[in-house]
Amino acid sequence: MNKIDFSKLKKIYFAGIGGIGTSAIAKFMLENNKKVIGSELINSEIVEQLKKLGIKIYIGQKAENITKDIDLFVYSPALPFDHIERKTARKLKIKEISYSEILGLLSKNYNTIAICGTHGKSTTTALTGLIFEYGKKDPNVIVGSKLKQWDGNMRLGKSNILIAEACEWKAHFLEISPKTILINNIELDHPDCYKSEKEMINTFQKFVNKLKKDNLLIINNDSKQSKKIKTKAKIFTFGIKNISDLMAKNIKIDVKNQKQIFDLYFKNYPISKIETHLPGIINVYNILASLAISLNYEVDINAKKAILNFDGIWRRFDRVGYFDIKNKFHLIKNINSINLKDKSLLISDYGHHPTAVKGTLKAVKEFYPHKRIILAFQPHEHTRTKVLLKEYIKSFDNANLVIFEEIYTVPGRESKQETSMINSKEVVEKIKKYNPKLKIKYAKDNLEVKSLIKSNLKKNDILIIMGAGTIYNLIKEF
Repeated sequence: MNKIDFSKLKKIYFAGIGGIGTSAIAKFMLENNKKVIGSELINSEIVEQLKKLGIKIYIGQKAENITKDIDLFVYSPALPFDHIERKTARKLKIKEISYSEILGLLSKNYNTIAICGTHGKSTTTALTGLIFEYGKKDPNVIVGSKLKQWDGNMRLGKSNILIAEACEWKAHFLEISPKTILINNIELDHPDCYKSEKEMINTFQKFVNKLKKDNLLIINNDSKQSKKIKTKAKIFTFGIKNISDLMAKNIKIDVKNQKQIFDLYFKNYPISKIETHLPGIINVYNILASLAISLNYEVDINAKKAILNFDGIWRRFDRVGYFDIKNKFHLIKNINSINLKDKSLLISDYGHHPTAVKGTLKAVKEFYPHKRIILAFQPHEHTRTKVLLKEYIKSFDNANLVIFEEIYTVPGRESKQETSMINSKEVVEKIKKYNPKLKIKYAKDNLEVKSLIKSNLKKNDILIIMGAGTIYNLIKEF
């Protein structure tokens, strides 16, 4: 994609503007004084937020939405080549680019830090941005989730630093031109794109090959797949198990105060004590990753206070509310100010990979060791469920009750043959065979999930609603 002179653009149209990535770029352009309009199939939280910012959004995608005065047409990666709005834009000779392409073009204008990996990239991107903000680096940030500190999924700064979440799906991150790449971990995912872990590692290698000698690669030294990546750039490592440049040692869980605490070591020398309200070993890695970037960009170590003030992002161990003793639901503004005695905590989580499911349940068990855990889970895509079936079966041991919804099918992404290859009933039977002691129930849809929650939820329970599909609608209902 050739360079675009953004200063000459006046009106930009975003097709699929409600996507988490597309909406971030739309807001970025709006704050850079561009006229932004767009379309989406249905209304959503993100769409409503964009409307409040003054963006005109068509609900329904059709040819008449596209007019000759549009300077640039940006489309969500979910929209096919023959989509009606894309066809109309080409017919009117409007410049047409994808979300990943516009992010790539923006990255060329900044000192770009690209954060990637199968797990933890959204949390790491958000936290890195916050640490840079606390350290007065005034970064630009684009992240694949929302955080309350920025009231959304992006931050517009005045510096030349862009911290961007870099997604591996369909190798979209290859569009980005970074000065620094951080790889949190690599594990097989997106089997609709990658047929093997080796193919996935090779794609990450292609991305890292974009770095020059004076650029920087930061890797998780405990991830054996990440360590296979080679580079001519400078390398900085972080880890917990293997000797690394930056390490977390003496990790402790303070159940009473809902904290993880660890000693931070640089070059085997203790430099700080870190406290966080984020649970789970994955978040220790996320914090190490953020601090590794910060140290290399000379952010004052005192900016670590951002970590203690960060209680996570939207739909990542998101403690959204609780049910009181009368089963009335209440939203939570600050989890650390809530006494959960006789209350049932509701956690919303986007996790859908077996490693994420297993890690989240373990983290809940560590932070709430004496509570009963109910997990309502919806697998995401039949191909992922089939390919990672052995891992899924072993992921639920820390739950007391699992409500297993039918697999979510992403519209337009799977064929009829693929959607018929496996179903949730089959998975439930295999989980029962693997762990006969686990209480697990099948649900065909959200209505059945909700009914099973109501009939099983007791005071002091932890309820997790997890998945990247329609199961999230239950959170909005509550």
